[in-house]
Amino acid sequence: MKCAFCGSFDGQVLDSRPIEHTSAIRRRRQCNQCKKRYTTYERPEEVTLMVIKSDNRREPFDRKKLWAAISRACVKRPVSTETIEKIVSEVESEISDFIMEVPSSVIGQKALNKLMDIDTVAYIRFASVYNNFADINDFMTELKKLKKEHDKSKTKKK
Repeated sequence: MKCAFCGSFDGQVLDSRPIEHTSAIRRRRQCNQCKKRYTTYERPEEVTLMVIKSDNRREPFDRKKLWAAISRACVKRPVSTETIEKIVSEVESEISDFIMEVPSSVIGQKALNKLMDIDTVAYIRFASVYNNFADINDFMTELKKLKKEHDKSKTKKK
């Protein structure tokens, strides 16, 4: 660490302690050259995950935006706030495997997969926005696919 007073790189740490409610560490240091003391703060570097939109624009991943989209799909459905939070946390955890950038399509697909298991109406609502349904035929195609999956899972349970 470079001394704040003389610029020397020869110094030592006298005291280290975490700062409450943060991930930062406060270190009290002393320069071996000029013998002056100074304080430094260390924080982990947070790399912002960028979302690649369908038109190739990039924007920082926003957890609140995902939460809002999923909660809109779940309006007037028997889906609790805790369940929505769980879905968002799971999606966020799964996309953390990506380094630096993640396509928005991956985020949307992961959210859709989670919603399908929880509430089919919320799934259709989310899919209509995510897949940009243009007309009733798009809805019908998705509903037929959903019904086919539902019937398949019913026969497996018997």
